[in-house]
Amino acid sequence: MRLSKFYKIFMLLSLIAASTLLVGCDMAVLNPKGQIGLEQRSLIFFALGLMLLVVIPVIIMTIAFARKFRASNINAKYNPNWSHSNKIEAIVWKIPIIIISILATMTWQTTQELDPYKPLISKVNPINIDVISLDWKWLFVYPDLGIATVNELAFPVNNPVNFHITSNSVMNSFFIPRLGGQIYAMPGMQTKLHLIANEPGKYHGISSSYSGRGFSGMKFIAIATPDNITFNKWVARVKETPNHKLDTMDEFEILARPSEFNPIEYFSSANPHLFINIINKFIRGNKI
Repeated sequence: MRLSKFYKIFMLLSLIAASTLLVGCDMAVLNPKGQIGLEQRSLIFFALGLMLLVVIPVIIMTIAFARKFRASNINAKYNPNWSHSNKIEAIVWKIPIIIISILATMTWQTTQELDPYKPLISKVNPINIDVISLDWKWLFVYPDLGIATVNELAFPVNNPVNFHITSNSVMNSFFIPRLGGQIYAMPGMQTKLHLIANEPGKYHGISSSYSGRGFSGMKFIAIATPDNITFNKWVARVKETPNHKLDTMDEFEILARPSEFNPIEYFSSANPHLFINIINKFIRGNKI
């Protein structure tokens, strides 16, 4: 009896503590700043609403049945021979079938619409960024601009961004929660992701797949600049970085050495074929 009482008190205190800690959490996925993120949030809320159509009535009926058929309720009808009801069976089966059918239809539609490989429709020319997962940092190469950065990338607001993603070591996962979508980075392979920011700001990016000892520090900043002028200033600042280049595979291999909580780095010059070189080195050891 004492153990049961202690267990109840412990569970209550755990619930209070969890609620207190979660008050300060920033639910980035539910506060998106990009077109893809907004559409994904709508899908989450829609699916949640449909599921609540089942969960809420069940909770209400559980409480109602427990209250009505409690031992102290002498007015409750006792019917020991009852075993089947066509009406209840119809409700129990039809409602879940309808909900599952709606969810299946929505899932099929959004799978096509939110395909990470599908380019975003825009009158603005997209920015191409090659993403390479390293131990334990992110390398971003701008092949059209001839520059590269570590743990920081930038692009103008309302400008589509085409990400080409791979890994130089173990499998990882590229994720900017406020902009939506995540996709895996795999050695010797290329994946794609198309995102856009609707509001200027700095958005935190993470690795959402455990990749070893330095995983906790594998984070980066995605900067959505308010206009092209600000973005061009950022590019100019990167290009002005002295004696910091990434033109050869030897220079890349030095950068690729494992490091934890790596600071932001700028490379004033980067080989535009670096992304392909990294993929090719996993294929029969070839490099171009």
